[in-house]
Amino acid sequence: MPSAGPGRRTLLALAGAGLATPALAQGKFPDRPIRLIVPWPPGGSADAQLRSMAEIAGRSLGQNVVVENRSGASGTMGAMHLATQARPDGYTISQMHLSIIRRPFIVRTPPWDPVNDFTHIIGLCGWMFGIAVKADGPIKSWADYLAYARANPGRLTYATSGIATTNHLAMEEIAAREKIDIVHVPYRASNESAVAVASGEVMSVADSSAWAPLVEGGQLRLICVWTPERSKRFPDAPTLKELGYDMVVTSPYGLSGPKGMDPGVVRVLHDALKAALFDPANERVREQFDMPLEYYDTAAYRDFVARRAQYEKAMAERLNLRID
Repeated sequence: MPSAGPGRRTLLALAGAGLATPALAQGKFPDRPIRLIVPWPPGGSADAQLRSMAEIAGRSLGQNVVVENRSGASGTMGAMHLATQARPDGYTISQMHLSIIRRPFIVRTPPWDPVNDFTHIIGLCGWMFGIAVKADGPIKSWADYLAYARANPGRLTYATSGIATTNHLAMEEIAAREKIDIVHVPYRASNESAVAVASGEVMSVADSSAWAPLVEGGQLRLICVWTPERSKRFPDAPTLKELGYDMVVTSPYGLSGPKGMDPGVVRVLHDALKAALFDPANERVREQFDMPLEYYDTAAYRDFVARRAQYEKAMAERLNLRID
């Protein structure tokens, strides 16, 4: 059989390059707006941080990154859309957080495989969680919180952004350690749960820092934070570690797309999103909400999700967690 000449070898090389990045070979990505699903109502810390990133990334991508809020189901509506409806073309992405990774292990029929049913793009940051109470209420400190719970079994209520969220499970763990009976009241989002405490609907909120403006405004009192060290913004609030719990809860999150995305498209998205994450404008938003940086590149973020899935599976089995 005659060997291929230079022209034939060039054609074969070009064909191979086209097969390596089919989506990019068909035209420049992106050539239309990208949809970013935020699975919370507007106004919370994640919504603000992701909106900032969307605006910044859109400028470098040359296309708008349009934020679409889809709240409910403990923040898993975006993941459901990715797993069941979205095309893997890079034009629909959504927040990936620990409740999404945990969900298959706490329901009877798993809705997705958290590792293999998504294309994980980038790890971003975490939340500053804490517990806040009404400023003019009877509870002034963590010691008061425990004392009230012991004196009033089943009467101390706490709000979170949903059932089986990271903060809900952390509160269940604390309650089990302290042998106290407290009542969980789930809301759709952290800003709603904070407002519920200020209005007197519930006695406390255990959630991300959407409560911060109400603490600074004097309506709420912060009695502890769940970060490794005290918050510079709220230096009087002790950490869980200071209170005797070997716990740090920041719940890192990132962005993912549907299963099967082209690696070239993922690379374009990662690079634009990384630049947006480290942009001073986004840094200011994260500082506003005391959100710790938890950056992972694409390979490292997929590895993080895989390791976390094993952890969540083991925890669900140990605690016999079920929500259906």
